[in-house]
Amino acid sequence: MRMKFAPLALALSALLLGACSQTSDEAAPAADAATSDTAAATDATAADAAPAVEDADARDREADPMAAILAGDWRDPANVARDPYRHPRETLEFFGVGPSQTVIEISPGAGWYTEILAPLAQGKGRYIGVLNDPAKAGSERATEYYANANTKFREKLAARADVYANASVVEVDPKAPVFGEPGSADVVLTFRNVHNWVGAGSEAAMFKGFFDVLAPGGVLGVVEHRAAAGKTLEEVVESGYLPEDYVIGLATAAGFVLDEKSEINANPADTKDHPNGVWTLPPGNRHDEADKAKYAAIGESDRMTLRFVKPQAEAAAE
Repeated sequence: MRMKFAPLALALSALLLGACSQTSDEAAPAADAATSDTAAATDATAADAAPAVEDADARDREADPMAAILAGDWRDPANVARDPYRHPRETLEFFGVGPSQTVIEISPGAGWYTEILAPLAQGKGRYIGVLNDPAKAGSERATEYYANANTKFREKLAARADVYANASVVEVDPKAPVFGEPGSADVVLTFRNVHNWVGAGSEAAMFKGFFDVLAPGGVLGVVEHRAAAGKTLEEVVESGYLPEDYVIGLATAAGFVLDEKSEINANPADTKDHPNGVWTLPPGNRHDEADKAKYAAIGESDRMTLRFVKPQAEAAAE
C-alpha cells in the first residue's frame, strides 16, 4: 500500500507628459489632470494585480510544496549540497509522505531531513523527532554526547519557530522505546540508523516500537547502507553496511509487510571495501587527505530504500 499526496510578475509604467509640448499656460492644468488620471489607473491596476500574484504564489506552493521547502532559507547550505546524494524529493515521494500526516523521524541527528520534514508538516500535519534519552545512554561518555546533541537539535527548532512550529521532540530508551500512543502515527522514517542499533543490540526493540506507534496501514520507510550481495551480517557488522535481507527480516519479524523496494539511493560506484567502512566516504570522510579526490568521485554510500506497511487490523487478525 502506498500513500499518495498531491504534491505575475507586475509591470508598472508611468506616463510622463512633457511640458515642452504645451503652447500656453492654460494647457498645463489639462496635462496635470491627464497625468493624475493615468497614475490613478496605474495604481488601481497594481492593486488588482497584487492579489493575483499572491494567489499564484499560494497555488504554486500548494501544487508543489516540496520545491519551496527544498529552496528554503532555513536549510544549511552544506545540507543542500548533499541533495544529489540523498534524493529527498524522490525518497519522500516513494515513502508517500504528505503534508497532513503525523510523521516520526527516528534519530534525526543534526536535522538533515528535519529541515524538510518539519516544514512539510507545518500547519496541517505533525513532525516528531525521536532522540535517545541521555539518562538511558549507558555510559558517562554517551550521556554527555546525547545531552549535547539533543540540546543542539532543540536549539535548531527554536531558532526558526516560523518553520518548525509543528515540530516536537520525544526522548526514548533505545532498549525499550515508546514513540507515542499506539496507532498514532502515519509514517515512521529512519535514515542510516539501523547499523547503529545492530551494534547496540537494540534493533528488535526499535522495530517493535515502530510497529506499535503506527496506525494500521501506516508506512515504515527505511534507508540504510547496503552491504555487498552475499555478505553475512558477521562479515560487515563493523563496516556500517548491512545485508538488505537482514534489514527486511528485522521489519517482517516485527509484523511489517515489505511493500516495495527502490533504487533511488543506489550508488553502483560504491565498492563497499573501504578501510574505515562506510565512514570512509562522504560525509564522514575518514581517509587520508591524499585520497580525497578518490572518495569524492565515489560519492556517498550505496543505500537500500525499503517501504514497509503495517497490515490493516482485519488482515492482521486473519
